[in-house]
Amino acid sequence: MLARRTILKGVASLPLAAILSDPMLARAAAHGLQDVAITTADGKSVHAALALPQETPAAAVLLVHEWWGLNDQIKSVASKLADEGYLALAVDLYGSKVATAPDDARSYMGQVDGDEATDTLASWITWLKVHEKANGKVATVGWCFGGGWSLNASIAAPVDGTIVYYGNVSRKAADLAALKGPVLGHFAREDQWINEAMVSGFAAEMKQAGKSLTAHWYDANHAFANPTSARYDQADAALSWQRTQAFLKQTLG
Repeated sequence: MLARRTILKGVASLPLAAILSDPMLARAAAHGLQDVAITTADGKSVHAALALPQETPAAAVLLVHEWWGLNDQIKSVASKLADEGYLALAVDLYGSKVATAPDDARSYMGQVDGDEATDTLASWITWLKVHEKANGKVATVGWCFGGGWSLNASIAAPVDGTIVYYGNVSRKAADLAALKGPVLGHFAREDQWINEAMVSGFAAEMKQAGKSLTAHWYDANHAFANPTSARYDQADAALSWQRTQAFLKQTLG
């Protein structure tokens, strides 16, 4: 117990990359989150993990997990955002299922119903906007599978800012017109799925919709910000996180 308390005390002072790359540290950071549940607009019961900052009211950040599901890694990012002063909510779109193998992750991702996921995310955003410890400002962030859903969530329930890490951004100007705040995108030049053709099309649609997009390109591959991935790029992960922090400060205060 003493060792565990020591770990918990020290986690907040560590860089995000150090936490994400160590399963024990990620588990320690994730342990401090609260399980919260709501009933969505369509009547479905859903759960998420909530991290509260020391000082409130605070701006809120909604996090959407990778195709692996809501694991300790994503929860530890929420914990880090809370350490930085945000009310951070890591949503679960897999109904508590967490994958450790690609085949399972692919299966879970394929089972996600688009309408249900949209309802879940929009309902959580509504919840965050009126939370007693929040100040009404909300941003979304997601990685890979969650990157696309970060954008989808902001279209369904407009927020103050949207962050996409190498997520599917194939949306038309008519949909993007619903966005309220700016979008920050992190993309990888070696990514064969979320490629330059897709992002260029997205940029054109955003321009047509009259919306603000800042897209950063990295000489890396898909999932470069995930320390548990073979494609992890330490320098680009750190730089993208710095840019994410700056964007959140600018859009949320």
